[in-house]
Amino acid sequence: MDYEGRICRAPMERGSFMLPVTVGCPYNRCSFCSLFRDLSFRRLPLEQIEGELQRVRSVNGTPKTIFLGDGNAFALPAKELHEILALIRRYFPGVERIRSDATVTSILRKSDEELESLARAGYSLLYIGVETGLDDVLTFMHKDHTSAQAHEAVERLHRAGLRYAAHIMTGVAGSDRGLENAEQTAAFLNATQPEHIVNFSMMIHAGTPLAAAVRAGTYRQATELENLREGRRLVELLDPGPAHTFDYDGMHDRIEVRVRGRLLRDRERMLREYDKKIALFREKEPIHAWIEE
Repeated sequence: MDYEGRICRAPMERGSFMLPVTVGCPYNRCSFCSLFRDLSFRRLPLEQIEGELQRVRSVNGTPKTIFLGDGNAFALPAKELHEILALIRRYFPGVERIRSDATVTSILRKSDEELESLARAGYSLLYIGVETGLDDVLTFMHKDHTSAQAHEAVERLHRAGLRYAAHIMTGVAGSDRGLENAEQTAAFLNATQPEHIVNFSMMIHAGTPLAAAVRAGTYRQATELENLREGRRLVELLDPGPAHTFDYDGMHDRIEVRVRGRLLRDRERMLREYDKKIALFREKEPIHAWIEE
């Protein structure tokens, strides 16, 4: 299938069969995001989706995990998602996991009965752009939810039998607020118990509203050293509880640093890795992650 736009999915989905069912993002107004700004959100025709399933089966593909693209496939009405899930089961009855990105709003718009029926039909996990535990930062970044709404959405997912993974952003709160952000975000994650935590260190793209805010002086970008310290504090505070684990993946792409592991098993190792990088970048000139487009 010809893919429209940029491919974006969590690193733990690298081995999944990515099945496009939508193009773009229905919200597309987050201040930091440039992924879908040139696209209009739409559902792909069912015939096109079926054609891709046929193509993969024709080359003897037998995917066990399927990731529904693009930016927020879960925004589709439950009826349309059920049609897609039924197609998947027709072509790949042995599929074990069906996942996609979601927003808090797209979850809250579905009834408890719809969430439960989607879980029964094979939906297993949703990646949610939580970003931060600070409400004023959510507002500044033009996210379409509050922390309380995110709590509600996750609680409803858990009751329905669905699991979730959290996308968060080190550095999103700006300079001098990293430790505060780590503490509030850790509190949210500890309360909601995600399967995975995907931590993308903030990179500002020149064509976004956030870049304009930097130029206007209304947002002060954190340095990569600040972001490393924030990431370390987050790992220090994360608590998956006695019957759970967090898979953590912290990516600082601008400085080519990646810290990942499973909590609680790997916490001390990850903290040591952060300490080494903090010591290294403490001796360097301040670095800001900025991308010209």
